[in-house]
Amino acid sequence: MFLRRLFLIALCCACNWAQAQIPAAVDAELARAKVPQDAVSLLVLDANNPSAPPRLAHRAGMPMKAASVMKLVTTYAALDLLGPAYTWATPVFVEGRVRAGVLSGNVYIQGQGDPKLVLERLWLLLRRLQGIGIARIQGDIVLDNSAFEVVANDPGAFDGEPLRPYNANPDALLINYKSVLMTFTPDAARRIAYVQFDPPLWGVQTQDTVALQSGPCGDYRAALKAALADPARIAFAGAYPADCGEKIWPLAYADPASYAPRAVQGLWRSMGGALSGTVRYGQVPAALLAAPPALEVRSAPLAEIVRDINKYSNNVMAQQVFLTLGRDASGSVGTLAASRAVLLRWWQERIAHKTGTAAEAATDASTNASMEPLNFDNGSGLSRQERISARALGQLLQSAYRSPLMPELMASLPISGVDGTLKRAKFAKPGSAHLKTGSLNEVTAIAGFVHGASGKRYVLVALANHPNAHAARAAFDALVNWTAQDSEDH
Repeated sequence: MFLRRLFLIALCCACNWAQAQIPAAVDAELARAKVPQDAVSLLVLDANNPSAPPRLAHRAGMPMKAASVMKLVTTYAALDLLGPAYTWATPVFVEGRVRAGVLSGNVYIQGQGDPKLVLERLWLLLRRLQGIGIARIQGDIVLDNSAFEVVANDPGAFDGEPLRPYNANPDALLINYKSVLMTFTPDAARRIAYVQFDPPLWGVQTQDTVALQSGPCGDYRAALKAALADPARIAFAGAYPADCGEKIWPLAYADPASYAPRAVQGLWRSMGGALSGTVRYGQVPAALLAAPPALEVRSAPLAEIVRDINKYSNNVMAQQVFLTLGRDASGSVGTLAASRAVLLRWWQERIAHKTGTAAEAATDASTNASMEPLNFDNGSGLSRQERISARALGQLLQSAYRSPLMPELMASLPISGVDGTLKRAKFAKPGSAHLKTGSLNEVTAIAGFVHGASGKRYVLVALANHPNAHAARAAFDALVNWTAQDSEDH
């Protein structure tokens, strides 16, 4: 007993030393940003050795808002619970008989949560419908999105950008992120730029060309003076700068509720399909569900989906995966409540039970506050309610690093100076870190893995909750560089 107490005292002393030793470069950048030390949590751990004391632990047990870093929890849990080869099906049911290319009845498209049912795959679905002999539908195309509860959030609540596709609300039949791709192709000889809209939205008035103007590209979106608020019309009062060359502007449609019906009808008719009825929402009749679907398309595997989520911080895709966790576990409708319960249960079984390590003891001693329960909301980090500590994230990342799923999770993270949200990062050595970034008003966060000069690999977590949090990015960059330059510690 005496030896055990002596070990714990020595461990706590080591932890207090680590807590006090915020690297000078990091401390200087925090001071420059006017972000006090008590507004940040910092943690650097040996990725492969949970019994090793932290290289750095500062307020690591404090629950903090972590913004999009919360996607690490959602994606690792999904890889573990669903498996990296998991795919989403979108089945199509046909009601009635087909004669001479005419279906006398309805077509039902049933969404089951596919996070990436983009334009090309919707085209393939409709093309396959034509491939089974249907050219004209004497009825309706019915869209069934009942597999998820309706999650209605203000898409501009967090960043004031309601027309950005990544802010779309989740939907069991999420088509093309409820967005329109506008492609501008300049024709210098005619002094115009051609405008193409994909998908073609049924009942929406658009213009095929816009005037071309000379001069540098600059902010071409502002120069176009787009009128985007009217769901029935997309127009431009300005001009397109010739020096821009071809550009693609992805835009969230102004009326998300009508997007899927407009997109399906517009694309079906553009492919030469005829429709006597309309495209509307509804549920697949039970009688049709009793038999196999006429056809179905499947998503990319989850391992590919999580790369899109983490590298580009796609909020709506993360929420699709989050709701899938609840639907898969319950076998019924995916709800936020069910998904939160699944995630908490998974955390308790796979992460929280791994207690008693030196890292945990050290981070316990580095804070006077007791650990609050984890608070999961929608799985994307686009939330003011979610809370997690650097210690908890450190445990998650150490667990992931030692699991068979490590390659899939690490490959999904942005590589510093190479791709994703870290493409323009200016760390000391490009490629030295795989890190998920997060940002909300008054929140900045990074978490992931850093490759040390000594050959070691570290788990790094840095969270800032403060009105000046955005300015703390330089301090976090300095922390990544300090972690990577670990040969100086030996």
